[in-house]
Amino acid sequence: MEEENKKNHIDSIDIEILRHSASHIMADAILKLFPDTKLAIGPAIENGFFYDFESSHRFVLEDLEKIENEMQKIIESNYEFVKKEISKSEAEQIFKNNKYKMEIINEIQDKKITIYKHGDFIDLCKGPHVKFTGDVKYFKLLSIAGAYWRGDEHREQLQRIYGTAFFSKEDLDSYLKKLEEIKKRDHRTLGKQLEIFSFHDEVGSGLIHWHPKGTIIKNEIEDFWKHEHLKNGYELVSTPHIASEEIYRISGHLEKYSDLMYSPIEIDDKPYRVKPMNCPNHIMIYKTKLHSYKELPVRYAELGSVYRYEKSGVLHGLLRVRGFTIDDAHIFCREDQLEQEMLNIFNFTIKFLKTFGFQEFEIYLATKPDKYVGTDKIWEKATNILKESLEKTGYSYKIDKGGGAFYGPKMDLKIKDVLNRLWQCTTIQFDFNLPERFDINYRDESGKEKRVVMIHRALLGSLERFIGLLLEQYAGKLPLWLSPVQVVIITVSQKHQQYATEIYQKLIDNSIRVELNIKNETIGYKIREFTLQKIPYAIIIGDKEIETKTVTVRTVSGKNFEHQDFNNFIEKIKTEIKEKFL
Repeated sequence: MEEENKKNHIDSIDIEILRHSASHIMADAILKLFPDTKLAIGPAIENGFFYDFESSHRFVLEDLEKIENEMQKIIESNYEFVKKEISKSEAEQIFKNNKYKMEIINEIQDKKITIYKHGDFIDLCKGPHVKFTGDVKYFKLLSIAGAYWRGDEHREQLQRIYGTAFFSKEDLDSYLKKLEEIKKRDHRTLGKQLEIFSFHDEVGSGLIHWHPKGTIIKNEIEDFWKHEHLKNGYELVSTPHIASEEIYRISGHLEKYSDLMYSPIEIDDKPYRVKPMNCPNHIMIYKTKLHSYKELPVRYAELGSVYRYEKSGVLHGLLRVRGFTIDDAHIFCREDQLEQEMLNIFNFTIKFLKTFGFQEFEIYLATKPDKYVGTDKIWEKATNILKESLEKTGYSYKIDKGGGAFYGPKMDLKIKDVLNRLWQCTTIQFDFNLPERFDINYRDESGKEKRVVMIHRALLGSLERFIGLLLEQYAGKLPLWLSPVQVVIITVSQKHQQYATEIYQKLIDNSIRVELNIKNETIGYKIREFTLQKIPYAIIIGDKEIETKTVTVRTVSGKNFEHQDFNNFIEKIKTEIKEKFL
């Protein structure tokens, strides 16, 4: 009966409660090992928990094992988590030497404050927690990072330790295995290994330098993007990287978005800004003439470079940068065209993303937020149009209540990668704000000017972020059409150089990206190098190949196809490239 009760108790615990309890146990262990540490906050998060703290000890990865061992002692002691309500003055007395806890206490309006105690450890906390420290059996500390107190870069810099906890060893092992796979696929590691991109502190944080191979990937995506947009009724435009501050005052970005914009620069005694988005520029192009209702919709698309100030703490490889390319488009249409345009964009998006190998999506309809422009009637109508359009796609979707932009409702599409991670890419947004601010119109059937409806949309979101996602999705083994080097020719020895050079030239003549490896190294070394560089195909040239005028083809996954007809091989990979095989 006792075992059954214990099992029922464990089954009733929420995973967040388990993880938050683990964060308290970790904080207790840290104080035991490093007594001068001051604790800040330690919440549960999506896949685990963390605790922020100030300490004279600079933590390194080797410390995690020591902390885990100390945590295990606390768990084995099976202390009870005891909740207690105390007065504000009592709380101030307990935490008087911890400025972080004192700041939180001073902000609490309630007369009573909740603390939790296990063993001799006390923390300011609303709870809830597990019943005993022994309930936390399967945990692992994962990493160390820097953090600002309350996320404010002007406040104290703290240290943060991340960990995770699960109800079973199997779940913990499965998660740790997934983390190892994520680590192997980390686009930052792959970017360096494959010589795709780099960042340089001398230039500035969050500003990408594309190497020759990275530029090929970027160009291939851009060329495909342009080709598909032209096929789908878009007109390509190009706009400046800077603009007078006045345009952002009219758009409202200066008021609503200034914290993400860079400081102005003076040109001819006027303030200019590097652009954080492309929409005002596209409006300027639209407004150069009054369009007839027959011309609508007008669809302008641009791979526009934009610059936004992101805090240094959130910069993350290609996924969060300060200078990036939005695969942007703005559609100016009549109200009666909205539903069909929405449907067209959605179908275009799905087809586009499937070309890159993404088959699973989560779709969200984001509705009116607390602060918004436009009337409730317009919002209701626009939201219903989005709903009706989504229902016609055959895809299921979720409601993101209050998640719309202040200027209109939107549809967000998240793609699911091979590790079942969700990535925000596509967004389609209705806008009631800019058409009013910029007085954007068209001439209707009766010759009167009427307000256009504006749609913002991006398929990939940011080109840089999408390339980071592709590198992780394919673990660096990109599809042939995207690979910077598509074929490498490897000679067994120096005497095979002439035939290898002939093969090399034929591949060049057929517009296939190829490298020639005729170095005086062993064949085994050359093959290892080709595999590490994740080149899709290697052509190996030895005596037999010269004798039979054939080639031996080896794939990056290790399959060998001996004595292949070279012309057939060329046709095969040209088809793979043209059809964008995955």
